[in-house]
Amino acid sequence: MAEKTGTEDGNGTGGSACPEAIRRALAAHTTMTLAYTDEDGPQACAVLYATGPEGGAAAGAAVPGPALYFVTAATTRHGRALAGPGARAAFTAQRDGQEWSGLTGLQGRGRCRILTGADRAAAWRVYLARFPFVAGSERLRGALERTSLWELRPDWLRLIDNGQGFGHKEEWSRG
Repeated sequence: MAEKTGTEDGNGTGGSACPEAIRRALAAHTTMTLAYTDEDGPQACAVLYATGPEGGAAAGAAVPGPALYFVTAATTRHGRALAGPGARAAFTAQRDGQEWSGLTGLQGRGRCRILTGADRAAAWRVYLARFPFVAGSERLRGALERTSLWELRPDWLRLIDNGQGFGHKEEWSRG
């Protein structure tokens, strides 16, 4: 199995920019399976997501790595779990129906937070650009605007790309 991990030179780890291949893969998908734990144990759910720029939605943010934005009520089981202090989540994103020899997908983990104020407004613009059907439906847009908008900030990402050879991996971490 081939594994490529970056170094301080900007290829992937140690707080450097997220590699282009990983950013492209994140942008190529729209659904992630979000995994978390709560008092009843591990759980998973699927959510639509949009990717934000390096640094996140906040103007002037200096956090390396991409941000993923998703909508869910804070009252859902996963919303309650992710809002807890120190809560972490893991996720995967991939296209359905792939052959193993060409399988590509992502694995990641990080922290989530509910966005408010200017951060929420900036992330909402990113979300609407990714899902224009939301803006096109007054009823859907209104419902989602009343729901919490979250930012998942990965601190570790792994791209699997069997098209480059079985088990080919490229990783990034925030350090």
